[in-house]
Formats: sequence, structure tokens, C-alpha cells
Amino acid sequence: MLMFSGEVMSRFYTDEKNVLIIIALLKANNIRKVIASPGATNVTFVASVQNDSFFEVYSAVDERSAAYMACGLAHESGEPVVISCTGATSSRNYMPGMTEAYYRKLPVLAITSTQSVARVGHHIAQVTDRSNKPNDTQRLSVALPIVKDADDFWECEIEVNKAILELKRAGGGPVHINLPTRYSQSYGTKALPTCRVMDRFTATDKLPKLKGRVAVFIGAHRDFSVEDTRILDDFCSANDAVVFCDHTSGYKGKYSLLYSLAASQDLTNQKADKPDITIHIGEVSGDYATMEMVGEEVWRVSDDGEIRDTFRKLRYVFEMDEKTFFQSYTDSSRELSDKYLKQCKATLADIRSELPDIPFSNIWIAARTAHKIPDDSVIHFGILNSLRSWNFYDLPSSVRSISNVGGFGIDGGLSSFLGASLAKSDQLCFCIIGDLAFFYDMNALGNRHVGNNLRIMVVNNGKGTEFRQYNSVAAQVGDQADEFIAASGHYGNKSTTLIKHYAQNLGFNYISASSKEEYESVYNQFLAKGVENGSIVFEVFTDSEEESKALEVIRNIKKEKKQHLKVIIKRLLRKNKLNIIKRLFSE
Repeated sequence: MLMFSGEVMSRFYTDEKNVLIIIALLKANNIRKVIASPGATNVTFVASVQNDSFFEVYSAVDERSAAYMACGLAHESGEPVVISCTGATSSRNYMPGMTEAYYRKLPVLAITSTQSVARVGHHIAQVTDRSNKPNDTQRLSVALPIVKDADDFWECEIEVNKAILELKRAGGGPVHINLPTRYSQSYGTKALPTCRVMDRFTATDKLPKLKGRVAVFIGAHRDFSVEDTRILDDFCSANDAVVFCDHTSGYKGKYSLLYSLAASQDLTNQKADKPDITIHIGEVSGDYATMEMVGEEVWRVSDDGEIRDTFRKLRYVFEMDEKTFFQSYTDSSRELSDKYLKQCKATLADIRSELPDIPFSNIWIAARTAHKIPDDSVIHFGILNSLRSWNFYDLPSSVRSISNVGGFGIDGGLSSFLGASLAKSDQLCFCIIGDLAFFYDMNALGNRHVGNNLRIMVVNNGKGTEFRQYNSVAAQVGDQADEFIAASGHYGNKSTTLIKHYAQNLGFNYISASSKEEYESVYNQFLAKGVENGSIVFEVFTDSEEESKALEVIRNIKKEKKQHLKVIIKRLLRKNKLNIIKRLFSE
């Protein structure tokens, strides 16, 4: 082991944050053995670890030898071993030893330092392309950013955690980290940054204790079976937990909370209803509002065992099926409770008791219609505005619902809906979709397999109304957003006959409405049970400004003075910044 004295010992850590994150997480995972090879791009890493007595640092001039040394050291000690090299061809020499580690499942962590990867391919000395690696030299390869802001820090933190966890996953094996450097010569950092340590558990591991207030957050998920529902209900009753879900979550159990209405309130503080620990299951969610209801610690449960740090609060990953996880934390001897559920339901009920008059819009349509969707139907929602609007209101418990939130594009809503309608020809299938998404995929209606069980509602506001909402990222552009951002004026510019003739020519029944009164007079046709009378296209013409007003109204039902003041201050600061920018550009 190397010993150092004099000037080097008076130094501390580099100021390069990606290096600091690696060192912090190596120490947190008790990985102390390092074999360093000489070079320039890995100076900041090597100089930092050699100044920390926690690490055992060894030297090897030949990187090929270093990798094989790591194999022997890892096997004999039973511990992970880090190898560090510089740029040029040095990392190429790791490959024989990394191949050995791969087939023997030895935990060797190769940290290959490099100049900025942006220099690859430009004939810059000692810069090689490491983007393609033989499959049997590493279980995982990650590339770290140079950390310049909070997003870079988060990315780096995640990637280093992934790499370290992979060293021991499924029997273990070698892992690669590509580490860019700025060649910093500052070594005055005395304390390592605080980094989240992530751990992965399998069904055979001793699991951590579950303490505090608990909530389950479900993203898009297959429909829960009767047994799956019972298992989750039992878990909730044993842990006084609740389940935050939306119309893509597939769960209809006792502890279900469609919480979007409460979570969306701009002028209230939701802290009182937040959990300490959130159990995250399912996939991508479109319920942005309820995603803010996660606790300070997130536990991800999934068969794939992958790190999905959706909320940037991930602590544990459980590589197991949901049934195994929930049953592992269900103690039937504990006193059963639904106190937390009652508290959250009271919050929802309080807001729902004050629902105001809402302008004619997708939100108003959802309020008038959601609870009347016929039993045992299926309903598909277009992304963003339609899904968000209907997430404010409960559907009948027997109605199954879904949205294309996987890829989260507007391009295949009708086609997915058509495919679902083919599964059971006697089952009513509803679709709520915006005009741009409808026209994008309208050719699906001409498919010769279309049956009599389709009920399609096109909310036609003549544009991508999402970009005209009062809280949109494009709100600052105002009416100018219509021309290119919101794509206004296409597809007949709210023509009253374009969809009508298209639908009728394809054999669909067609109805329409342009006001609350017209909607009330015809919507029962849309909801009629049975498929005898054929499929229906129901075009509802709304106004983009009214859509925005409706969203603003429903997000401001409850107002807390303190929270209201915070929002006003933020808006003033934002407006002041915009005015400054406008003045700068006008000069």
C-alpha cells in the first residue's frame, strides 16, 4: 500500500463534483480497495483517494496487469476492487482482465477517466471512443457528466449508484464508469458531498423496516386481480397506508385515492397529507399533481429491479414481484387501521363540497359525465388535457381505464383504443380525445375491423390547448403561441362538418355540442348501453380560453393565506424578471 508525505498529505479532495460523488458513494458502500495506473486524466480521482486514509491504494503501471490484479484481489478478499486509468489506449488494456472478471462474476469496478467526450472523433490527442464495449467485459457501463448544476449532480449520483449496485447484482460481475475531467488543480475540498445511497433487495434478503406514515403510489399498471387487490388492501390495513392512483393505475381497492383534485390546489399546502415513505409501483404516470404527494423516501418495487428515480427521492429498490413485497410487510397481528385513509378522504371531501361553476370545457364534461359511464365499460383518455381533466373525477368501480402514457405521444390514441375494442365486441369502449390527437390518428377509424362498440368523444378546441393553459410553459408567449406552438387553425379550423362527414361516411353515428345546453340535450345518446345502434363519434366544440379558465378555477378552490402570498411573490418575481429581459432585448 502506498504511503505519502509532505505537500500531498496537506491537500484534501478535488473540487470536481463527479469525482467527489464517486468517492462519497464508494465510502458509503465500504469499497476501499483501489488499483491506480499512472496518467493525467485520472489525477483528480487518484490524488483525492490517496489523501483519504479510508482507501487502500495500490499501483500498477500496466493496465492489463492492473485488471488481473483486481481479479485476484477481489476473489481473495471477497470485496469489490476499483481500477483507475487515464485516456488514450489505457482502457483497452483492461479488456482481458475484465473478460476474466465477467465470466467469474468478480466485482471489479473500472473507472476510466477521459477528457470531455465531446472531443471524441476530432483527432484530439489521447481521446478514444469508449461508447462500444464487448458485451462480456462488463455487466453495465455508465458515462458520467461533468457536474455543472443540480441536474448533472442528480444524473451523476444515479449513475454511480447503478454502477455500484450492479457489482453484486445477480451474482455480481465487472462494471465500467467513464469519468470525464476538467483537469482541475484545486484540492481544497475538505468534506465530501451528501449523496443518496441506494440499496437493492431481492426476496431472499433481509428487508429493511417500514416505519412512519406510508403511501403507495401507482403509475400506469395492469388491472389488479381480485387476489392482487386483497393483498394490497391487507398491506394498507396492516400499515395504516393509502394508495394514490389515477385512471391508469388499475387499482379499485378500499384504499384507493383519486387524489388529483386535492393535490392540484395551487394555493394550499399538502404537507399534512404527505407520507414519510412512498412505495412506488407501476410505470409512467400522467398524474403530475399527485406525484407531488410523495414522501421524503421512496421505495421502488418492480420485478425488473431497475433504478427508476422518478421522484428524485429513491432509497431502496426491491427486485421482486409486488405480491411478495406486500406480503412481506403485512403483519396480521398488528392492529388494523384506516386513520390515514380517513384523513385524506376528508381533505378530498372538503374540496369537493366547494366545487364552483366551471366553464364549458373538458373538465366540465368530465364532471358531468365520468360517474355515468356505463358499468363494465373500458375508457381510453388522450394524454395531458383529457387525462388530467378526468382524473379530477371518479369513474364507476367496474369501469376500466387507460391512457397511452408509456411513450406519452399523441400519435396512437385512436389505434390503441381500436385495438382494445376488438377484444370484446359486446363491451362498450369509450375514448376521450383532443382534436389534434384525433386528426393525427384518424385513419384508424377506416379500419375494416371497426365494430359497433366504439364511443369516441372529440373535444375540439381547434389547437393544442395544452399550450394555452394559464400555467403552461408557453403562457408567457400569449396569443402568439397559437401560430406554431399550439398549432392552431389546422384540420378545418373547428369545421362543423369535417369530422361529421368523415365519421358518417365511415358508418359512424355522429352527434355534436357547442355549449352546456347542447351537451345536456344529446350526451345520453353517447352513454346509452348496448351496441345495437352502432358506434358513435361525439364532437364537442370548446374554446381554448374557457379550457384555461376551467383549469385555473378547479386548481384554486381552496386558498390558504400563507400559500397564496408565496404564489403572489413568485409570480411578481417572475414577471419582474421577464420585464428586465424584455427591456434588455428592446435596447
